[in-house]
Amino acid sequence: MPPGTGDTQLTISQQLKVNGAIIVTTPQDIALIDAVKGIAMFNKVNIPLLGLVQNMSHYICPNCHHESHIFGSKGAEREAKNHDLEILGSIPLNEEICTQSDAGKPVVVSSPDSPISDPYVDIARKVLNQLE
Repeated sequence: MPPGTGDTQLTISQQLKVNGAIIVTTPQDIALIDAVKGIAMFNKVNIPLLGLVQNMSHYICPNCHHESHIFGSKGAEREAKNHDLEILGSIPLNEEICTQSDAGKPVVVSSPDSPISDPYVDIARKVLNQLE
């Protein structure tokens, strides 16, 4: 769902059978404010939280392989700890993810053997394990 805790999110949460929710956030404090609101909303409507995913968690330079935390670091980890949730994974800021998504081809489909697909596969495995 889109960020926030508005009517759309509440209606879906109340009218559909939902086995669990995943909160996706970026590391910035401003994004984490919305993530915490989402956590509170899912708790109020008794939907189990499966964990947090930190999107755009870091950028790895394709030339020198230096890792930069453009939007800050460990914000999702801090909130996960505060709310007793698991970090399901971290997705890097990566041009291939953007390009393939815009083309309608998720990176796990367009490049399933690429290391950039690994975080998605790991997150999916963790979610499946929780739902079994």
